[in-house]
Amino acid sequence: MTRHGAMPLGGANAPSSIYHEQGRFGRIFPALPPFAADNPTLRGFLREIGKINGIMDAKDDLSDPVGLITKPALNVRNENNPDITAGFTFLGQFIDHDITFDPTSSLERQQDPETIANFRTPSLGLDNVYGSGPKASPHLYDQDVDSGLTTFLVEKIPGSEAISRDHQQRFDLPRNCQRTALIGDPRNDENLIVSQLHLAFLKFHNAVVTKVKADTGLTNPNEIFAEAQRVVRWHYQWIIVHEFLPLTVGQDLVTNILTEGRKFYKWRNLPFIPVEFAVSAYRFGHSQARPSYRANFGLAPDDSGQFIALFLDDGRATSPASDAPDPADLRGGKRAARRFIDWQTFFDFGDGRARPNKKIDTILSSALFDLPGIPGMEPQSLATRNLLRHVTFRIPSGQSVAKAMGVNVLHPTILQDLKPFALDQRTPLWFYILREAETAEFGAGKHLGPVGGRIVAEVLIGLLEGDSESYLQQDPGWIPTLPTLSADGSFKITDLLRFAEVVIPL
Repeated sequence: MTRHGAMPLGGANAPSSIYHEQGRFGRIFPALPPFAADNPTLRGFLREIGKINGIMDAKDDLSDPVGLITKPALNVRNENNPDITAGFTFLGQFIDHDITFDPTSSLERQQDPETIANFRTPSLGLDNVYGSGPKASPHLYDQDVDSGLTTFLVEKIPGSEAISRDHQQRFDLPRNCQRTALIGDPRNDENLIVSQLHLAFLKFHNAVVTKVKADTGLTNPNEIFAEAQRVVRWHYQWIIVHEFLPLTVGQDLVTNILTEGRKFYKWRNLPFIPVEFAVSAYRFGHSQARPSYRANFGLAPDDSGQFIALFLDDGRATSPASDAPDPADLRGGKRAARRFIDWQTFFDFGDGRARPNKKIDTILSSALFDLPGIPGMEPQSLATRNLLRHVTFRIPSGQSVAKAMGVNVLHPTILQDLKPFALDQRTPLWFYILREAETAEFGAGKHLGPVGGRIVAEVLIGLLEGDSESYLQQDPGWIPTLPTLSADGSFKITDLLRFAEVVIPL
């Protein structure tokens, strides 16, 4: 197996010179100590911080999922982000599934990240969509015997045309008889929104295949597939660099990294996934999740449409309702007439229908504190699970990372709600990054601050710069070739969804 390692830069914050096996996790700041020593008292404190009705719980009224969208008075504690629409939470989840997959680590025991395999290639190449390709993952593809063209399988949702505003057929991921999605990464069927986003990428590829065949004159099906895959990947990567990252970390930081280079995320041969990114910084999206969403507009003339909560008590995986074909929440693995997405409520198509996501802060929607489907005696709270990972992976404190980066460290008074737990001056990095983002000095909850923003941006840009097949490596001056309706002429996620023909005019 090819081995690669971090490039030694010198100094206390230098990346490790120890070689990492390809596909392993690693560290950006290996010289920094863990934020605290593992012991039952610490784990008890972290469970207390992340518990239901604790300091991170928005205390949303989950009995009124519609009101949580339409009544601003119900969102006083769980504020909206005026700059980012709701769909970017799930685009972020989709990106995460493209670069990381760790099914083996435990919350209960300490882990050395360099011994844990990442079952996903650390690159932004859409492995979660393409799998191992048509030859090794034939169950994902429709290899037409007449045309010879290879496209992705998709399936119709029976009855969807009867309840959609436009009366047009809607589609779902292909599934076997147990309703299991036949896709490159099963996590992309965890909820309806990311499931339908995965579907959009399948249909995007299929539409690009048609365009490539018409525009290039290629006749060899393998060449058509390869060129379509390149076009799809490069447009996806462009969206990450020119839309997702500017909204998430700020355009100034993105421009700085592209022009001045990365300061902290380095490697010797091939990129690796740092635990400071995977366990801490990139989990900022959990604070953006709404407690409920408008999945689609249905037939209602007043746009009240289909409101479906993120998770509901009557739809727990441990209850009989979990076997229902159409539970009243956004769980994945289901197919029913109303379970499709009208993307106008998730991304800004200029019609005023898009809903915002939540601010990046230390307040999480209440639905995330009692997750369905968690096995055994493991914590049900997503906040608790995130905090405990800082112990098991021995993540350094936010303060020590800020010092290593040379940025202003948050004053303990900004973290005074952690003082009862003795964590106001040695704060778990994830919590620190969220608190940093919500401070008026750095982002006021609209985007990540200097610590979280630089980790996220350097890793995502670094993965592209370390991939010989990415547009930043092959043709850094490339601009998208597919049509755009964006005012600034840049190809955006809304253009991808339009080209994929998953956005129906309302």
